[in-house]
Parts: sequence; C-alpha cells; structure tokens
Amino acid sequence: MQYLETQTPLGTIIIAANPQGLAGVWFNGQKHFAGIAADWCKEDSALLREAEQQLQAYLQGRLTQFNLPLAPQGTAFQQHVWQALQPLAYGTTCSYGALAAAIGKPQAVRAMAAAIGKNPLSIIIPCHRVVGSQGQLTGYAGGLARKQWLLGLEKGKNT
Repeated sequence: MQYLETQTPLGTIIIAANPQGLAGVWFNGQKHFAGIAADWCKEDSALLREAEQQLQAYLQGRLTQFNLPLAPQGTAFQQHVWQALQPLAYGTTCSYGALAAAIGKPQAVRAMAAAIGKNPLSIIIPCHRVVGSQGQLTGYAGGLARKQWLLGLEKGKNT
C-alpha cells in the first residue's frame, strides 16, 4: 500500500492506494484506523497526488464530486453499503433508515450503520451525509465535530 499525509482544516489526513485504486482516506487517529502499517510505502504517485488535490479542493468548497478510482476493502455487505452511499449528492443528507430501505434491507439499520462506520474512504464515500431519523448528527468515525464541519461546508457555511 502506498500512502501520503496531507494537512487540512480538519487535521492530518492519510490517503492510501493500492494498484487497483484509492483504498483509504482516514483522519489521523480516527476510529477503525489502526494507523500506517509497517509495510506501507510513503509515495508521491500520480493517483495519491490527484486524490490530495481533489480532497483539498473539496475542503475549500471548490469541488462537489470526486472522480477517482476507488478500491475499498471490506465484506460483500460493506461493499454494498458503501456503493449505496456514493450517489448521495453534495449538500444533501439521508437517514440511516432511508438508506437501509434503499438497499432493500429495511430491518438491517444497525448492520448498515456498522458498515458505514467502517467506511475506509472518509469524505470520498460520503458517509458524513448520513444522519439520524430526525436529522440529528450521529456517529462518524472521524468525530462529530468533523461531521458537522463537513455538512456545514456543503451548506456553504464554512467558506
């Protein structure tokens, strides 16, 4: 796995890629991120640079949709949930229940929430756009303050 670290308004973000595409975007110290593995190689590949540029443009309010090859690793169910998150449009939110219904698993809200929590591509796969049934902010591996900041950015409040 190749990686780079970039400084953002939300702290250090680690971006990782494998030969298939972008495999991880994590906040330093976030839940479900064990840290940089000993066998990872610090690189400056074209894909990592492009991911960093798009991420920085997004965080500055200049990009609303990412265009990167994605290669997140997870179970079949996690992959299914992460695929369902990708069409959530910039500036919109969706409840956990609505997303569970959309993937045909209305009774699997907790399992779906667990899969969302393990999303390895924070921001790129927009799990921050999933909120509670009454619109309240709930769980985010990067922390609720970051989730609030990202949603504020998308509503034009942080630019």
